[in-house]
Amino acid sequence: MKVLIFAAGVGRRLGDAKADLPKALLQFGGRSLLQRHFEVLQSFAITDIAVTVGYLAESIRAEITRLDLQHQVRTIDNHRYREGSILSLWSGRDVLESGEPVLLMDADVLYDSRLMARLLNSSIANCFLLDRNIEAGDEPVKLCIRDGRIVDFHKRPQVAHDWRGESVGFIRLSPDVAAELARRTDAYVAAGQVGLEYEEPLRDLVLAAADGAFGFAEVTGLPWIEIDFPADVRRARSEIFPRLIDPSPWSELAGGAAE
Repeated sequence: MKVLIFAAGVGRRLGDAKADLPKALLQFGGRSLLQRHFEVLQSFAITDIAVTVGYLAESIRAEITRLDLQHQVRTIDNHRYREGSILSLWSGRDVLESGEPVLLMDADVLYDSRLMARLLNSSIANCFLLDRNIEAGDEPVKLCIRDGRIVDFHKRPQVAHDWRGESVGFIRLSPDVAAELARRTDAYVAAGQVGLEYEEPLRDLVLAAADGAFGFAEVTGLPWIEIDFPADVRRARSEIFPRLIDPSPWSELAGGAAE
C-alpha cells in the first residue's frame, strides 16, 4: 500500500496558533502531527509514504530527516500550494497511478491509532472513515448515506439522503479507483479548474459509482480532530490528546517496520 499525505497548505485560519509552522508540524505531547502519522503507519507495517509539501516545505523535509525516515518517506512539491488542494492531489498522481492500493490522508488530523485499524481492517476496497458526531456548519466534509450506501461527499451536499456523518479525511482506494481519480484530477487541472478542494474529483467518482463501489467504516466515539482553527488546537490538547491510545513507542518502531 502507498500513502499520500496532504501537508502543503498555509493554514491561514490558525493565525498565531501555528507559530509559523505548517500545520503538520504542530506538536501534541512532544511529537508533531507528522511524526504521529508516521508512527501509526509504521505500526501497520506501511512504509511507502509520500507527503505533498508547499508552505515552508523545507521544515517538513527537516522533520523527515530528524526522524531518519528519508528511506521511507519522500516529499512531492506543490509549488502552487496557495491555490486549491486539488493541485496537491494532482502533484501526487504518480502515487495514484502506481497500481497499488492508496491511502489518502489529511495531515492536519490528530487521531487515535484505532481509527487507522478500522480503515485498514475493513473489507471494503474503497473505504471512507465516518463519524456520526458531525460538527455543525459548512466546514466539515460530509458523507451522506441512503439505504446504507454513500450517495454524496461534500461540504455542502446536494443529494437526498437518510443521514450523514463527518469524513475524517482518511480514504483507502483500490488501484483501479485510484488510477481513475488521477485521470479525473488531471482533467480538472487541464481545464484550469485549480481553485477546488481535492475532494471534488473524488466526489465525482462517488456520484458515478455503482452500488457498493464505495463504503465506510464508522469511528464514532473514538478520539480525533481536524485542526483548522485556534479553538481546534485548544480542544486537541485538552480533550483529544488525553484520550489517545498510541501505537508502539517510536523507539520500537524506528528501523523495525516491515518492508
